[in-house]
Amino acid sequence: MKLNTLGNTDTHVSELCLGSMTWGTQNTPEEAFSQIDYAIEHGINIIDTAELYPTTPLSAQTQGDTESIIGQWLSNSGKRDKVLIATKVAGNGPKWIDDGKPITGEKIRKSLESSLQRLKSDTVDLYQLHWPNRKTYHFRQSWHFDPTTQNKQETQDGMYEILSTLAALIAEGKIRHVGLSNESCWGTAQYLRLAEEHNLPRMVSIQNEYSLLHRLFDLDLAELAHNESIGLLAFSPLAAGMLSGKYENGTIPKGSRRSMQDDLTGRYNERSIKALHKYLSIAKEHDLDPAQMALAFCTSRPFMTSTIIGATNMEQLAINVGAAEITLSDEVMKAIGEVYRDLPNTM
Repeated sequence: MKLNTLGNTDTHVSELCLGSMTWGTQNTPEEAFSQIDYAIEHGINIIDTAELYPTTPLSAQTQGDTESIIGQWLSNSGKRDKVLIATKVAGNGPKWIDDGKPITGEKIRKSLESSLQRLKSDTVDLYQLHWPNRKTYHFRQSWHFDPTTQNKQETQDGMYEILSTLAALIAEGKIRHVGLSNESCWGTAQYLRLAEEHNLPRMVSIQNEYSLLHRLFDLDLAELAHNESIGLLAFSPLAAGMLSGKYENGTIPKGSRRSMQDDLTGRYNERSIKALHKYLSIAKEHDLDPAQMALAFCTSRPFMTSTIIGATNMEQLAINVGAAEITLSDEVMKAIGEVYRDLPNTM
């Protein structure tokens, strides 16, 4: 499997990353272990998780279980040196994680120590800020996003505190690299500026949503990624399973994400369904598995560092991993471009 450079570092990550947010709810530990073994055997060298996980559904009772499952695998297998671990600190929100406090230096230390204990590891290879402390346009918030309530100085002071704490943790050997998630172009630029001005750790990646149905990254963030050597780790590249075709004609498979979240947290709507039909038709016309077409499109993007795949069964995982062998033809890319021009960013 192709390896890509992680930001401006000497670390290389596989073009597909194994996602884990279903482990502990939709998947048992044993199923998760099988997924990890299969992924590593097929060239994947990075697992993405978070202190928040599992997510389907979210609950105080299961929070942290995904990291614990990964920790069990690491301990049982003795293969810590075979895989990179990326995890995230949660921000303001779920009250069962540190009373829902925003990300601060103190919170980072507390959350990281808990993550390391669950992961049974001395270090995290990529530690990410799960979402900004300020309001964001991600998670279907772009329709009414209003940045005029932000306080620039408070935001920058908070970023400086975060970077200073991350610098100390890197010096202590508990973190190797740091990254962002659900961040904007301005926010990312501020972190990069502060790092350069104060000799603090440089963010090496951004984990934002990206798929055929959701391409906000294509504009300002793509320009920033190119010029500043900070790559995308794309989550939901199949739009919560929509682009696999499994929800076609209103089908809702038992145990699927849609069986728990009917609109897939705002992804499944009239606009996206219309575009979805067109993308599925392209795959059918060119005899491509729709999931592999969607993933191959993501891996082809020039700003893509790694595309995060997730699965609830081994058949799905095998299909997703197989996307690494697919190169889309010029004809397919042209057809995709025509649909995108007519139906851009439908979520």
